[in-house]
Amino acid sequence: MADVEIMQTVSETKKTKKVKKTTKRRESEVQITEVEQTNQNEEKGGEYTKAMDKDWHSGHFCCWQCDESLTGQRYVIRDDHPYCIKCYENVFANTCEECNKIIGIDSKDLSYKDKHWHEACFLCFKCHLSLVDKQFGAKADKIYCGTCYDAQFASRCDGCGEVFRAGTKKMEYKTRQWHENCFCCCVCKMAIGTKSFIPREQEIYCAGCYEEKFATRCIKCNKVITSGGVTYKNEPWHRECFTCTHCNITLAGQRFTSRDEKPYCAECFGELFAKRCTACEKPITGIGGTRFISFEDRHWHHDCFVCASCKTSLVGRGFITDGPDIICPECAKQRLM
Repeated sequence: MADVEIMQTVSETKKTKKVKKTTKRRESEVQITEVEQTNQNEEKGGEYTKAMDKDWHSGHFCCWQCDESLTGQRYVIRDDHPYCIKCYENVFANTCEECNKIIGIDSKDLSYKDKHWHEACFLCFKCHLSLVDKQFGAKADKIYCGTCYDAQFASRCDGCGEVFRAGTKKMEYKTRQWHENCFCCCVCKMAIGTKSFIPREQEIYCAGCYEEKFATRCIKCNKVITSGGVTYKNEPWHRECFTCTHCNITLAGQRFTSRDEKPYCAECFGELFAKRCTACEKPITGIGGTRFISFEDRHWHHDCFVCASCKTSLVGRGFITDGPDIICPECAKQRLM
């Protein structure tokens, strides 16, 4: 609504006196002014009215809309034109959203987003309490007091279920949100703030509690494996913990075998459990695809299975035993001669 002035003209003789009284409205300053009329002017002659800082013949100072005389009446100035109260309210006054009646010049016009209310009609849609000079919220063309708006529409904390009040700090992750104090580890209950955290299913964990509860642990020392682990028989180990059962040398990246579910380096396994070659008396481990030959209760490395006399390999050939020795048929004939 544009700035307007509400005036009233009254009659008196000769002297002109102006008295102003101001009523403050929400959208504009409204001035109710009493302006005197001089019945007989000694200099100009005739009856005249003084209004809008001008002198008028009494019959000429009329409403811009209906041409009714404004002499002795209250009037409103709009765009430098005078209007009687009735015409001004019919043409320019706003309609109240609540009661659908005109908001007259003597009423306060409260407005929000191109909507207008009488002061007495500016109420919460839900509880009907006055919203004058109070915080309020709007939803679907309705206005609500802060309490009713929060109860129906405000977003709520995923931790405590309470609403987020104005000015409250909000912590957000994906589609979820928390009060600052509610954004805490589900195990130790410490506020996470800006520290790192790990989400799991619908819970939030601080790094320490997550590691304690879910992180992979070494099967030997039971400590968390943060990096560089190895897996043996579907069980996790630190690299430094995955060692030979007998000599404790690390087996990570080395050849090894097992006995009774326990890992051994090739050397220890051969010394402790492997068959021994009848020729060289060294262990026959079989690691790496080593081939060996067995006869009765004796065993040889593939390369050690040779004739005791001529050292020719007997692998895939016939041979004859002569006490502890094995010899090829040719050497056996020579021994018999």
